[in-house]
Amino acid sequence: MRDAAPWQRAATGANLLAADGSLGVTIFEEMTTLAMSTGAINLGQGFPDEDGPAEMKAAAQAAITAGANQYAPGKGILELREAVSAHQARFYGLTPDPQTEVVVTTGATEAIAASLLAFIQPGDEVLTFEPFYDSYGAIIGLAGGMHVTAPLLAPDFMPDMERLESAFTPRTRVVMLNNPHNPTGAVFPRAVLERIVELAEKHNALIVSDEVYEHLTFGVPHIPVATLPGAAERTITISSAGKTFSFTGWKIGWLSGPEHLVAAIRTVKQFLSYSSGTPFQGAVAVGLGLPDTFYQEIASTLQRKRDILAEGLRAAGLGVYLPQGTYFINVDTSPLGIRDAVDLARRLPGLVGVAAIPVPVFCHPEGAERTRSLLRFAFCKQEGVLVEAASRLATLRDKLQA
Repeated sequence: MRDAAPWQRAATGANLLAADGSLGVTIFEEMTTLAMSTGAINLGQGFPDEDGPAEMKAAAQAAITAGANQYAPGKGILELREAVSAHQARFYGLTPDPQTEVVVTTGATEAIAASLLAFIQPGDEVLTFEPFYDSYGAIIGLAGGMHVTAPLLAPDFMPDMERLESAFTPRTRVVMLNNPHNPTGAVFPRAVLERIVELAEKHNALIVSDEVYEHLTFGVPHIPVATLPGAAERTITISSAGKTFSFTGWKIGWLSGPEHLVAAIRTVKQFLSYSSGTPFQGAVAVGLGLPDTFYQEIASTLQRKRDILAEGLRAAGLGVYLPQGTYFINVDTSPLGIRDAVDLARRLPGLVGVAAIPVPVFCHPEGAERTRSLLRFAFCKQEGVLVEAASRLATLRDKLQA
């Protein structure tokens, strides 16, 4: 599917334009405001409500005390670039050169923006899967690109392979891959990734792979697309500290890939933030070096939280799509006779005291109709909060019938 005029493309996916064409508020701001005004538990925005590893906080505090408070090098401090490279080698067998093939960014969002701005010219097509993380559409629009989508279909939210193949054209410049996938929680298996690589090769397209949830999978492996044959030379891999370590406010991300692609992105990045949180960079390097048991534990803990919330959602009579990764769970409201998830999302804080995000806001119009009855909940909260949210949600059917 192809979207509308260039001035509109920067505002797709998150209600940035009001009906009269003026700037509106995003659904995230709207739901957060509703949660605050009603005292609802906010399971809309995906941020943890507890801090990550104590040794990382201690490292950041020590760095501040030691005077690491001025600009870092534009491509990031060497300690973190080396840690990113060592992490890629340790978990995936990838060996990016920390001097020329790794760049530290202000969160994954800047890495995505710098990558797309580096490679997209007006009229170029960028292919994303739909639903899509809301910043993708905005950045594609800002770059003057054409946003093309391929649907992910319930219940497992895998691509429709025929629609995927037909979405590629001679103008496809970038495939924007998000795996594990927000908002659906899907984790793409090897066969799907291999087909994406084949199509990218056929059309000479680059792959920008957003893998921020790489360590948050449940019983299935995360396969970086850059590890597949034919992919490394055309792939930029992106991740960040926010999701893995629960330090979203630090805004430390990174990207890696072939030297000539990374150099182009670095050129753009220097005119965005230039550099990012110096004292936090060394602390993230500490986190990347934590033992395997840490990474195993964060996934198992999150899976337990997922199951707590899923129980309450099922008790509410909702159709639950159990995710294989990320910290988001999607539900279908149609078993309750509700087809408009946007309307229910606006009523939910007042009805049961829980806030969620309607999935249609992550889609273009055709996709919004296809996902019209879907809601997304975040389960990256303390277990006690999720138990209470599950208890409240279990009353939904009765509240709707009252």
